[in-house]
Amino acid sequence: MVDPTSLASTRRRRFFLRLGIVPIVAVSLPACSDRSAGGANNSQRDAPPDYKPGFFNDVEWGFIVAACDRLIPADEIGPGALEAGVPEFIDRHMQTPYAAGDIWYMQGPFIEAGPEFGYQGPLPVRDILRVGIAEINRYCAKNLGGKTFEQLEHARQEALLKDAEGGKLALENISARTFFGQLLGETRTGYFCDPQHGGNKGMVSWKMIGYPGVRADYIDWVSVRDQPYPLPPVDLSGNRG
Repeated sequence: MVDPTSLASTRRRRFFLRLGIVPIVAVSLPACSDRSAGGANNSQRDAPPDYKPGFFNDVEWGFIVAACDRLIPADEIGPGALEAGVPEFIDRHMQTPYAAGDIWYMQGPFIEAGPEFGYQGPLPVRDILRVGIAEINRYCAKNLGGKTFEQLEHARQEALLKDAEGGKLALENISARTFFGQLLGETRTGYFCDPQHGGNKGMVSWKMIGYPGVRADYIDWVSVRDQPYPLPPVDLSGNRG
């Protein structure tokens, strides 16, 4: 997701390939461009105006909005995470039994294990995010002039996310890499989910990659090659994009 220089310079094509998603007609996608050339923080301006978070408090919500904006920024290719409603998806997902760990086996012992065994820690998803946000904001307050992550310039936010991805941030109560991995997974899911879950509003990401959604059949198109699928996507509620 992050190249050696900056999150904002990540190619969307690399992002899709790491998700296992390839547009129906493959094209070479240019690098993502920061919507704010001067590096000013626009996260508050672009925050979803009509949604009030039910799980995150104001400080946590500010972090989620700012981080989603940096992980998938809008550019000339397509909408970013904010336009797709990803913060709303994450907040709604944190209020589910899955995020609370109700359907997980959460008893110890908790031991270090290889990645093939999945997450082995004591925190459910919602606590991974909540603790991680608090830890990074504490790091920012201590080392970056008393600011929260939301208040930093875009370039500094991207550098912190990159360090978290690489496990280079020394956080007290959680692994930075574990936190980043969960945050990135939630952001990806919210960007490409069915709109009924709060993200991918207007099926914007499906339209961008040419995904047809849940149409009943594709019999007329299974033999067509090297042409874009011409019909708009359909979501689980039957809405057409």
